[in-house]
Amino acid sequence: MVSFMDKVLLKLATSPLNIGVLLLILTSMPAIAAEWQPLAKDGLHDPNNAGLKWLQNPANALSRLPADSAGNKVDWIRAFEDGYINPRSGLNNKKPVKILDSEILLNDTGSLPRVLFPHRQHTMWLDCSNCHEKIFKSKAGATPITMTKILEGEYCGVCHGAVSFPLTECNRCHSVPWDDTADKKPITHKP
Repeated sequence: MVSFMDKVLLKLATSPLNIGVLLLILTSMPAIAAEWQPLAKDGLHDPNNAGLKWLQNPANALSRLPADSAGNKVDWIRAFEDGYINPRSGLNNKKPVKILDSEILLNDTGSLPRVLFPHRQHTMWLDCSNCHEKIFKSKAGATPITMTKILEGEYCGVCHGAVSFPLTECNRCHSVPWDDTADKKPITHKP
């Protein structure tokens, strides 16, 4: 069932004139999931299901991990870097994780700050095939990424807002300010 707020956000997202209004709404909304609900009360799980007792409640698992201020309240990058978690590269765990330490500067952001996409933070636990070529084309500029499509759950929105930090955290992606000396072409560089 689609909520009233979902309908409003979708309506705003479908009109280019309303993207600014939508971003204003999203940035003024408080972060969701301030406290973890027990599975029996989260509205997603059937509280009458006998198998529910075998599942771990989020507070039991997530409260031990480094804290974040948004989304599911876990700083997953720090959890990985500090050794709290050690993700597998696949189900058989025989393939070593290949971390790609490069960044892509995305300039097509209108008046918003540009986006510096960090491959490293994504490839620490995702194989390249999770995103390429199905979600993103490898060739620079070949994927028509738009905020509307992201808000509709495409491109970055496949994970962000679902299993990664929410789309209300605009400045985590839109972090590179424009200046007069900035190269206006997308670039790939290694820090």
